[in-house]
Amino acid sequence: MGPVDIRVERGGPPRPRASWHLRANAVVVGWLALTVVAALAGGVLPAPRWLLVHVFLLGAISTAILIWSEHFTVALLRVRTPPHRGSLARLGLLNGATVAVLAGVSVGPWQVAAAGAAVVAGVVLWHAAVLVRLVRQALPGRFGHVIGWYVAAAGALATGGVLGGLLAADVGHGAAHERTQAAHAVVNLFGWVGLTVLGTLFTLWPTVLRTRMADGTRRASRLGLRLAAPGLAVATGGLLAGSRWAALAGLVAYAMGALAALVPPADALRRRRPHSGAAWMLGAAIGWFEVALAANAVVVATRPAAGVAAALEPLLPLVLVGFVAQVLFGSLLHLLPAVLGGGPARFKENAALLERGWAVRLAALNVGVPLLVLPVPSPVVLLGWALVLGSAVAFVALAVTALVRARPAQETADAAMASPAGGGHQRRSMPAVAGVVAGCLLTAAAVVVATTGGPGPATATVTGSRTVEVTLSGMSVRPAVIEAPLGTVLTLRITNADAQRHDLRMETGERTPALAPGQSATLKLAALGAAVDGWCTVAGHRAAGMTMRIVPTGTSAHAAGHAGAHPSGPARLDLAAPMSPGWKPYDASLRPAPGGTEHHVEIRADDRAVQEVAPGVRQRVWTFNGTMPGPVLRGKVGDVFVVTFVNGGTMGHGIDFHAGATAPDGPMRTIQPGERLTYRFRAEFAGAWLYHCSTMPMTQHIANGMYGAVVIDPPGLPPVDREYLLVQGELHLGEPGSEAQVAKLRAGEPDGWMFNGAAAGYDHAPLRAEAGERVRLWAVAAGPSSGTSLHVVGAPFDTVYKEGAYALRSGDPGGAQTLDLAPAQGGFAELVFPEPGRYPVVDHTMRRAEAGAHGLFEVSAS
Repeated sequence: MGPVDIRVERGGPPRPRASWHLRANAVVVGWLALTVVAALAGGVLPAPRWLLVHVFLLGAISTAILIWSEHFTVALLRVRTPPHRGSLARLGLLNGATVAVLAGVSVGPWQVAAAGAAVVAGVVLWHAAVLVRLVRQALPGRFGHVIGWYVAAAGALATGGVLGGLLAADVGHGAAHERTQAAHAVVNLFGWVGLTVLGTLFTLWPTVLRTRMADGTRRASRLGLRLAAPGLAVATGGLLAGSRWAALAGLVAYAMGALAALVPPADALRRRRPHSGAAWMLGAAIGWFEVALAANAVVVATRPAAGVAAALEPLLPLVLVGFVAQVLFGSLLHLLPAVLGGGPARFKENAALLERGWAVRLAALNVGVPLLVLPVPSPVVLLGWALVLGSAVAFVALAVTALVRARPAQETADAAMASPAGGGHQRRSMPAVAGVVAGCLLTAAAVVVATTGGPGPATATVTGSRTVEVTLSGMSVRPAVIEAPLGTVLTLRITNADAQRHDLRMETGERTPALAPGQSATLKLAALGAAVDGWCTVAGHRAAGMTMRIVPTGTSAHAAGHAGAHPSGPARLDLAAPMSPGWKPYDASLRPAPGGTEHHVEIRADDRAVQEVAPGVRQRVWTFNGTMPGPVLRGKVGDVFVVTFVNGGTMGHGIDFHAGATAPDGPMRTIQPGERLTYRFRAEFAGAWLYHCSTMPMTQHIANGMYGAVVIDPPGLPPVDREYLLVQGELHLGEPGSEAQVAKLRAGEPDGWMFNGAAAGYDHAPLRAEAGERVRLWAVAAGPSSGTSLHVVGAPFDTVYKEGAYALRSGDPGGAQTLDLAPAQGGFAELVFPEPGRYPVVDHTMRRAEAGAHGLFEVSAS
């Protein structure tokens, strides 16, 4: 076969296709800029490693694949370019869905991420359908075999998108979750990216080398696809099913298909050596692809399916930087100059600009990859990041320069080509795309400035070394302060002696992985030059006091800028404002105890829910079964409760039922995300009992919503007309676990108080009763630090039951004004409303009532 040129035309005025690619590839460059930002922002992001991977793969790479696979299909089949409206719609939907996935996983709710993943799958299937239609429209030709790779790749991303949606929705737990994550990674990296790259190399590689295609290209392509696509499907299915050997067999078949597909590129390489930056980068990427494929096969062969995801994580830089990033950079080095247009002279200028310093960038990338993968000291890892990010920043800067320089010529060409029917749209779209790129770069600059925080602690000349044993336990780091002479090189041997996961991060960049109970890790720090802070990065643990400080001998532990949190005081809530449209109050009505003596219930912890906690005020809360308070358990003395507790959150959680008598070691232990346990207790005593999260720091877990009530009827409890339950809790505004919120918790200064999860909620949705009815009002004080003095204005209590005993019964001559409960206490009071009207129910500690512990009974005529 002769040579094939799949580039956009160079000479003459830019064609509409070039104009479209100029705009579209500007979006790719914008995503690359945000990838650099995600890497630099690192520890301040809610999910730094996950965001970095998905901004790059789902943002930059998927956008590039969508653009260029369509272009190559049109060029190879020599068919009419599809309408730009459809291409623009797919590109817009993909990018919008990408933003939804990133936001949904990072800050919630998970439904946003799952919906975004579903849209991604739909977009790539639509893209595949367009490619298939183009094949059917084309005359028989020698390049149709390439399109099959693109269609198979689209099917792989659709599968990966579905699996990603399941991961976001937390479907499957423990080993099932890990298997799904492994399958998600393999099908996306080796399917969506790998199959696309293998298919493109048949034509792109000889074009870059400026040589002819091998005679056996079509045969190699068909054989490779027949092995690789089914092999990938078997590998993905094997990982999902937990079958190691099925997964390995699938990977072997995929590897054989990949090798078959690489035979023609290898033949081209024998005829012509690489002579450009694009060729060298693509060649290096192919080498890393083969290494990654072999490493993946070794991991699958030596690990159970549930352990594949964790074992593959250290290899991500090898795949993402060595293979994927170099493929993208090499391809764009070759393709962008033609897309930018401007005639032969401008083509040469742009090509020279983009390849400026390519040898240095190539070396930096390929030296940086092993430094990020191998077990080397932290400073060497930082060097690896510097090399990789430096190369990426250089490419983005050169690409942006070329795009900006091409804009005036492109606008002139668009204006010359514009027609009344369509030219106006072309002119209007250029500022929009330029705005997207400018927005990405401005966002990158803002995040980098906001997260840099100035230079880190200084280092000094080495004067000695010392090893310190560090223990993580009980929301503390011991020792909390380490003193050492200037220049000392400290080695920290860190052991997690707690029942939940912790880690330790130093502000100089060294950090341990998340340590399971009993696990240890070692950090070797640079020579001590100034005070250095360290902390646990698990949400809320730093604010709870899980910090340490290393200070030069003779320096105060709190000197040199060690800032503590300070109470900001309670916020002022507008409790008279309306609740938001669609708000629904927690159902306070209490149903009778169910029949039977054994009750089964599932309670799921979630720390990503968003709830309206006061009129017009929404914030993230930590919940049981998605509500604050959690579900009510009701029964009778002697009943057995079998609770399946599921951790569907992002951190460790536990559960503690005050109504049960059992050793706390086992059933109240903290379990990790995706785990579950069975909590079984017998209700030996009557009363209104609190249950809550048992994970330290409990003040944070309870204050953010992880509490509920268990109601055990006293023997002989008489029926009443209505029963209601009010669980009173404190309202602490702010991001759960943040230093500002924890400062208010420590100072005992809530922003408000709530009945059943909303301040003044029952002012806006009053509880109902009729005059003359007997109403039993159960109450539990969830705290975490304040109780209640429950009072109904205009209706004295004639019955009071508190902490397992009657203080007053109906028929006694006395009455009661309040049901007073300390934190974690519970009980009930009964009353009869004398006439129709509106009766406030309040905590008679009036500052609490005025800050939200207030509601209404709407009493109608009987």
